[in-house]
Amino acid sequence: MLNLIIVVAVILVLAVLITVFRVTNLVDVVKPKKEDSDANVPSGNTAQGVLMVLFLIVGVIGFFYYSKTEFDTYNLPITSEHGHITERLFWITMAITVFVFIVTQIFLFGFSFKYRYKKENKAHYYPHNNTLEMIWTIVPAIVLAWLIISGLKEWSKITGPAPEGSEVVEVMGYQFAWAFRYPGKDGNLGDVDFRKIDAINQMGLDLTDRRGHDDFMPTQLVIPKGKPVLLKIRGRDVIHSVYNPHFRMQMNAVPGLPTQFWFVPTVSTAEMRDKTGNPDFNYELVCNKICGKSHFGMKGIITVLEQDEYDSWYKEQQENTWLKQNPDYLAQVPKDLKEAAIIASGIEIIEDENSSAQGSSK
Repeated sequence: MLNLIIVVAVILVLAVLITVFRVTNLVDVVKPKKEDSDANVPSGNTAQGVLMVLFLIVGVIGFFYYSKTEFDTYNLPITSEHGHITERLFWITMAITVFVFIVTQIFLFGFSFKYRYKKENKAHYYPHNNTLEMIWTIVPAIVLAWLIISGLKEWSKITGPAPEGSEVVEVMGYQFAWAFRYPGKDGNLGDVDFRKIDAINQMGLDLTDRRGHDDFMPTQLVIPKGKPVLLKIRGRDVIHSVYNPHFRMQMNAVPGLPTQFWFVPTVSTAEMRDKTGNPDFNYELVCNKICGKSHFGMKGIITVLEQDEYDSWYKEQQENTWLKQNPDYLAQVPKDLKEAAIIASGIEIIEDENSSAQGSSK
C-alpha cells in the first residue's frame, strides 16, 4: 500500500510540474515585450566575444605544443612489421580529423564573436543551399569510405590466416592474469574444454586429445624476432584485451568466442634495452579493458628473442610439459592413450630416473 501511495504521489508531482511549465510558457507568449531589447543584453557582451576568440587561439596553440613536446611519451617506438602500416593510417586519420576540428572551431568561436548582439544587426534568412549540402555530404562520405576500407584491409590481414610456418601460441586472459600454452614436439595444440578448468588446469586442457599431451605452459610469452607469431586468444570469465603498444597489437579476449592476431616482431628485448638505456626494460602484455577491481595489475611479460635463442629456449621448454609437471592428471587420459601420453609428456623419463635412483641406493 505504501509503495502505491509513493507512486501516486510521484505522478501527481510530475503532473504539477508539467502544468506549471505550460502556464509559464503561456504567460511568456502573452506578456508584452519591451521595445528596447538592449535592456536584455549583458554589459560584458563584447568582452565575452573577445574571450571566446582568445580561448580558441590559446587552445589551438596548447594542443600543438603539448602534442610536440610529449610526442615521445605517448607515441612509443614501433617494433612490428604491421605497426608501420597501422601508424601511417592512424596519422592520416589524425591529420584529417584535427584539420576538420580546427576549422569547425574557428567557425564556431569566430561566428560567436562576429555575430554578437549589436542593435543595428539584422539576421539574414538563408534557408537552403544545394551546393553546400552536396559538398558536406559527398566529401566526408568519400574520405570516411577510404579510411574504413584502408583500415579494414589491414585488419583483415592481421586477423586472418597466418603465414605458413608461424609460431603458434595460445593466450588466455582471466581475472587477473594471463596464461600461455605452446604446442610440444608434435607442433599442434591440443583441444580444450571449459568444463575441465580447475585451479591447476587453468586453461581447461582436454587430455582425451593426444595432441595436448606434450603441450607446455610457461609463465611468460616468449616469441622469436623476425618470424610471424600467431596468437590464438581466449577469455575465461569477462572480456579482456591482449594489448601491447610497441607492437601496435590489440585484440579482445572474449569468453566463448576465440579470436586471433598475428604479427612479426622486429626488435628483440635485448635491442630495446640498448635503445632505451634501460636494462630492466620488458615488453608488457596488458589488458586495456576495465575487467574488474584488480584490472590495473593484469600484466604479463613478453620476451622477444633472436631466432637461435628462441630455438634453444623452446627445446628446453618442450621437456617441461604440463602433464609432466602435473602427473596426477594422467588419470584423465583414456586407457588406450595413456602409454603414448606418458611417452609424449616425458613422465616415463621421470619414472626411469626414479627407478635408477632407487637401484643405485640399494
